[in-house]
Amino acid sequence: MLKFQVSSYSALDKIDVGVYIVTRSNFQRTMKSAYQQNWEGSLSFEKVKRYLPHLKSAIQVPIYVIGLDV
Repeated sequence: MLKFQVSSYSALDKIDVGVYIVTRSNFQRTMKSAYQQNWEGSLSFEKVKRYLPHLKSAIQVPIYVIGLDV
């Protein structure tokens, strides 16, 4: 998520809004049980939603977060 802020400061790129697409916890659980996918260390929509307010002072670019679910 911080890459949006870094890119917005670059003279080459101007970012109006960042779009961050992540999976939801339910999706990760389903994929883990059905296909033995390893999701350890991955962000979920719920984690992003929880962390975003804490990053408010560091990120000046609006971010639209999309959570994919099954």
